[in-house]
Amino acid sequence: MARHLITSAIPYINGIKHLGNLVGSQLPADLFARYQRARGNEVLFLCATDEHGTPAELAAAKAGKPVAEYCAEMHEVQSKIADGFRLSFDHFGRSSSPQNHKLTQHFAGVLAERGLIREVSETQMYSPTDGRYLPDRYIEGTCPNCGFEDARGDQCDNCTKQLDPVDLINPRSVISGATDLQMRETKHLYLCQSQMKDELEAWIDSKTDWPVLTTSIAKKWLNDGDGLQDRGITRDLDWGIPVKKGDEDWPGMEGKVFYVWFDAPIEYIACSQEWVDAGKGDDWERWWRTDKGAEDVTYTQFMGKDNVPFHTLSFPATILGSGEPWKLVDYIKSFNYLNYDGGQFSTSRGRGVFMDQALEILPADYWRWWLLSHAPESSDSEFTWENFQSSVNKDLADVLGNFASRVTKFCRSKFGEVVPQGGAMGDLEAKLIADLAEKIREYETQMEAHEVRKAAGALRAAWVLGNEYLQEAAPWSTFKTDPEAAAMQIRLALNMIRLYAVISSPFIPDASAQLLAALKTEDDSWPGDLDAALDVLPAGHAFEVPDVTFRKITDAERDDWQERFAGTR
Repeated sequence: MARHLITSAIPYINGIKHLGNLVGSQLPADLFARYQRARGNEVLFLCATDEHGTPAELAAAKAGKPVAEYCAEMHEVQSKIADGFRLSFDHFGRSSSPQNHKLTQHFAGVLAERGLIREVSETQMYSPTDGRYLPDRYIEGTCPNCGFEDARGDQCDNCTKQLDPVDLINPRSVISGATDLQMRETKHLYLCQSQMKDELEAWIDSKTDWPVLTTSIAKKWLNDGDGLQDRGITRDLDWGIPVKKGDEDWPGMEGKVFYVWFDAPIEYIACSQEWVDAGKGDDWERWWRTDKGAEDVTYTQFMGKDNVPFHTLSFPATILGSGEPWKLVDYIKSFNYLNYDGGQFSTSRGRGVFMDQALEILPADYWRWWLLSHAPESSDSEFTWENFQSSVNKDLADVLGNFASRVTKFCRSKFGEVVPQGGAMGDLEAKLIADLAEKIREYETQMEAHEVRKAAGALRAAWVLGNEYLQEAAPWSTFKTDPEAAAMQIRLALNMIRLYAVISSPFIPDASAQLLAALKTEDDSWPGDLDAALDVLPAGHAFEVPDVTFRKITDAERDDWQERFAGTR
């Protein structure tokens, strides 16, 4: 049994995420986790809310709530929405947890002992209007690299360039909009990433199977301009993990907290400790420490491209720099952006479909299928209502749903709600099984390679084979002249419904469960031997005709939704 540690980029606590956020990390991570479990492998799938830094403070202030209370409430909201999308986390943690406090302070202490943290006196933006220092995300302005006018003080979302607030053109306070900012002196800690450049580069070079998107971003940060720079890991904020050197106070760092991008990835490890402390697991170290059993773990991370620099450089610098036997990531699956109907999703402008709204309109499987089958892997992709309607109606309703409906209803009308007996397979069935085997192996190959869209394409092609078989075999015609042959055709087709339910479960888990329940079977074993898999439901096995698996989206609904989500949240 292989062991898979899977983490999704942890979403910020500041509000409900849109579909672009979902498809860029959590959803494909869930797909991979479900697939590996279906193959009988041991999986630990972790995610959490990212609760520190300026986004949390700003969102709490806007909501008129203390930041700790706001974060607790939003964690509950995000957790329920994740459940709604059937995200099968083994644990959904919180970066504000006591476990992450302790572990982050531990890493800082160890890195300091190894000479990889230095103190820096620097000038930082201070806002007299706000009466406080402004950490990076409290400042916005124009990016000096690409001219994007809403770049943040740590990074430009448009070109992904790493920035410092002082780099911005025409900087302004996010809190008040004040532009009368002053530079004042303060002291901070820096992680000495530059000392680790060669080690990080050698490690990245060893990952020859990583997506080009992942490695190209990592190499850009390693080598562009002046190369990999040391990175500030503390901030002048009230909310966050207090700066400590392990369990010891850190002289000169009183009142400061660790930078959110230092503590957030550490939460992946802390989250597994939360998992154990919540009584869900019994040994987190066998997943994370190579001296405690993690040598045989395959660790895969899923994230949007804006998160890649921190997971290819900063977090590995923390892990490698500690000198301790922590598990490093084996594969980083990164995604481009999903755009929305001719523009961009925008949280601030309420443009696009947000996760809670999506579930109010349609069940999770409709969204899961479209998002995964259109995942922005090789380039940015675009959500349009026309494409969504077409994909749902053709793939889910016309191909998969129609097959299940036709087969079960025909069987009920001619043989009753029981798998019919009689008849022997012929050349047509042999060809179908060979073609199915080929598509299922292709599907498995693409899933193992983390090729989400290609896996969806192979799965759909397997569904299509069933419909093509029905058209050619035409059991409704066969029944008139050879009822036993028709019985064989329908018995095979009923077993194909079970097969489809099993192999489709990573993509559309609710529909899969519905079909298995209608077939009155709990056998969800993966089809290693396809002949055996197509004989699981024996003659005489009772079933029920399922409810409509997928309904079609009407033109009127499509037009209504397009207007509703144009930007008025």
